[in-house]
Amino acid sequence: MSVLRYPWLESPWQELIREHERLPHALLLTGATGIGKRALALHLAQFLLCEDANKSEHPCGICDACRWFSAGNHPDFRLLQPAEADDAADEAEGSKKNKKKSQVIGVEDVRELTDFVNLSAHRGGKRITIVAPAEAMNTSAANAFLKTLEEPPAGAVFILVSDHWRRLLPTIRSRCRVFPLSTPDAKVAMKWLSEQSIVNPALHLAHAGGAPLAAADDAAAEWLSLRTAFLEKLAEPATLNVLQAAAELEKAKLDTALIIDWLQKWVYDVISLGMIGVIRYYPDWRDALARVAPRAHLLLNIMTELNEAQRLAHHPLNQRLVLEGLLFGYLDALRGQDRRG
Repeated sequence: MSVLRYPWLESPWQELIREHERLPHALLLTGATGIGKRALALHLAQFLLCEDANKSEHPCGICDACRWFSAGNHPDFRLLQPAEADDAADEAEGSKKNKKKSQVIGVEDVRELTDFVNLSAHRGGKRITIVAPAEAMNTSAANAFLKTLEEPPAGAVFILVSDHWRRLLPTIRSRCRVFPLSTPDAKVAMKWLSEQSIVNPALHLAHAGGAPLAAADDAAAEWLSLRTAFLEKLAEPATLNVLQAAAELEKAKLDTALIIDWLQKWVYDVISLGMIGVIRYYPDWRDALARVAPRAHLLLNIMTELNEAQRLAHHPLNQRLVLEGLLFGYLDALRGQDRRG
């Protein structure tokens, strides 16, 4: 995929290639989910592997190396990602379909990568590895990967992609050059979404927190009716049946992180509307949010609990129990009850 499909990436791309000959052996691309970090990483990998001596700003796309890369079989490239991540993730990071997938990069995956980076390059150039998302490495995998970063073989280049870089081991972060990508300007993002025939791009961009690729996913998601039903329940806490709601969501087989994300955004908007009169994520739910907003101050403490739950969402926990706990916490907070007491 050409990075030029995403116009907001042109500026960071130019910054990268200005010093591509001096790039460190490990680069960490950070930023919000759905802004194109993976696309930028892939474009950089292809550029570094491109064998056209006259390339200037982009890979040539026609040399043997570029053709192999586009076909997904370049011998000096590896993409390290969760084992069951579907191919659509290469096109649009952060895609959340109505389907559970493995969310972990295991130690065996990293050990196989170690064998790859210690071999001589087939084409006599660099060996490029993309790790995406880097925070998907479990503890054993992260420690094994760290050993490779500490003593990188000559010619090995690692491009890490992370939505939540603070979850990486500090020792991994310290061995990478951090390259942050910002969320694109709303006008640029909406123009691109309109060009993709997205109806009401401003609304989907709000749902996605300003990230255009995530907004495109939001517009096409199979779970939109499930989110609507869930938000309707949150809007009526007096009649919210926690056990039933959690059971329905478990039956839908959605990722736990996705459901927690819906709840986080709802609580954020209730607090924001109640405190400063601003809605960030759900402008189409203004009336419902306004009914809960008078109790916004009671929800401040639950944000910490939600953030911690999101951090642990990909651990092998019982989804229904996690959701029950969070929803009961939501109701208790609105009643002014502090469960820590």
